[in-house]
Amino acid sequence: MNSVRNSSSNRSDRGFSSRFAITRRQAAAMIALPSVWTGAPAQPAPVRRPTPAQTEGPFYPVALPSDSDFDLLRNGTLTYGKGQPAWIEGTVSDMQGKPVAGGVVEIWQCDEGGHYHHPGDGSRADAAFQGFGRVTLGADGRYRFRTIRPVAYSGRTPHVHFKLKSGTRELLTTQLYVAGDPNNERDGLWRRLDANDRAAVTVPFERGADGLRASFDIVVQA
Repeated sequence: MNSVRNSSSNRSDRGFSSRFAITRRQAAAMIALPSVWTGAPAQPAPVRRPTPAQTEGPFYPVALPSDSDFDLLRNGTLTYGKGQPAWIEGTVSDMQGKPVAGGVVEIWQCDEGGHYHHPGDGSRADAAFQGFGRVTLGADGRYRFRTIRPVAYSGRTPHVHFKLKSGTRELLTTQLYVAGDPNNERDGLWRRLDANDRAAVTVPFERGADGLRASFDIVVQA
C-alpha cells in the first residue's frame, strides 16, 4: 500500500516539476526576446512667429509702373548703374511652415539718391531705377529680386518695403532693414520693435560673387 502511495506521489512530483520546468523555459524565452525600439517620442513642432507688420509708408505707387518685374536695376530699356547691386531673396510660408504658393510679393524702395517714384516725393527718382517690383511665388514659396542695398534718407534708416498678397487679400505689409546699419538705432519704426521682431526683419547684406545678397524669409498668418 505504501509503495502505491509512493508511486503516486512520485508521479505527482514529476508532473509538478515538469510544469515548473516549462514555466521556467517560457520565462527564459521571454527574457531572451529582443527589445523592440518604438522610436523617440514625437517632439512638438517649433513655435513659428509671424513676421511683424510695419507701416506701408506714403510712397506705395499711385499707379503700378509698366515695368514691374523682379529686376529693379532695369526700367524698360534703361539700366541703373548707381548704388550697390544686391539680390534679396527668401521664402514665404504660413504658420505651419507650408509655402504660400501662388502668392504675390511686392517690394518698393528709394533710389541711391533717397527718392521714390511718387508724386509725394516730387517724382524725383532716377528714371533708370525701377523702384518697384513684384513676383509670383512658386510651389516652394520662393521669391527673388535684383535691386540695390537700401540707403538712408531724411528721417529713415535704410529699408525696403514689402507687401504680401494672396488673391485679393493682403496678408502682410512689412519692411526689411540692414543688419549693423548705424542708422537703425535712430529710426523710430525700428526702435519700436522688440528684440525678436527686430531680428525677424533685420538681415545682413553679405558679399557674393555677383554682388551683395540678403536672405529674408517671411512668415504670414495666411
